[in-house]
Amino acid sequence: MEYTKPVFTKVSQICMVVDDLYAYMKRFNDDYGIGPWVILHFDPSNTTDMILNGKLEDFDIRLALCDALNVQLELIQPLSENSNYAEFLHRNGPGLHHISLDPAEGYARIREILKDRGYGDVLIGGTDAGGMEFAYIDLRKELGFIVELFNPPENFVMPPAEDTYPRQ
Repeated sequence: MEYTKPVFTKVSQICMVVDDLYAYMKRFNDDYGIGPWVILHFDPSNTTDMILNGKLEDFDIRLALCDALNVQLELIQPLSENSNYAEFLHRNGPGLHHISLDPAEGYARIREILKDRGYGDVLIGGTDAGGMEFAYIDLRKELGFIVELFNPPENFVMPPAEDTYPRQ
């Protein structure tokens, strides 16, 4: 199926999976001037409908977010062994895990487009404490990477930070 207009409008986030969140934040901030970072913790207590490899399954991660270089940078440290993040880390070591792209026609439409192309399965997904639905779709065969899609509710508010780096 061909599309005459863009399917995505911009890169909104680049994510790395890491083995030591604080060490990476320190390196980015202190050695490269990329910071400050906001740290969040997602687990079954604040995230619902958690999906791993297309099935409901709980997992536990700590992540850090930083707005820099005209994009949001995200670092994710898996805290449970059952996640795709842990599997990625064991197989590849720390590195680029996914890219978040903003859909041109909204979340529901991009899910339809990807499903029509044979990419209907959600690799990782759920709804966070702020009510934001998220879905990772494995587009490595077509685009060479995993894409994360966000579906924020109207008046979305980021969940409260667990910590910051540097500490404020």
